[in-house]
Amino acid sequence: MESEHSQEQTTLLLADEEATVALGRTLGLAWRRQWERGTPSCRTLLLTGPLGAGKTTLVRGLVQALPGGGDAEVSSPSFTLANHYPTAPEVAHADLYRLAGGAADWEILDLLDEHPGIVVMEWSELVPESELPEHWLLITLQPAEDSCEAGRVACIAASTPACAQLLDSLPHCS
Repeated sequence: MESEHSQEQTTLLLADEEATVALGRTLGLAWRRQWERGTPSCRTLLLTGPLGAGKTTLVRGLVQALPGGGDAEVSSPSFTLANHYPTAPEVAHADLYRLAGGAADWEILDLLDEHPGIVVMEWSELVPESELPEHWLLITLQPAEDSCEAGRVACIAASTPACAQLLDSLPHCS
């Protein structure tokens, strides 16, 4: 799933929770601009990283940046498997953590092909590669390894040039 298909990669240091929300907001604004010009081909955000890495925090920022996002209560869909937020476009937020070690939940995976808005998949490493859409943005969140640095590192990869356009508004660190 990772970089062998990627056209562009970016690595960012996110100093704290606020920076993680800001990254999500920046992506949400970039998606909003694309949707204002028509339905973009890149509509899937794949998230990976350990528990507590900031995946849902990033989604909160993304949702807040979209029209209607102020009415959304973003929470981890670990127990419901998927939340739908009243944004324009609608965001479907799935969490595959509970599916680890089990069979794929085809209803959740159908979101990747059938949802008309933006699809966000936490624990996306559990999605079989054959089920991934052609166009996706992958963000891997990890705690910062350097003991002098707080926060987390976001490694961002785009599968196609259409998805790489979403990265144009991000500060490039590497």
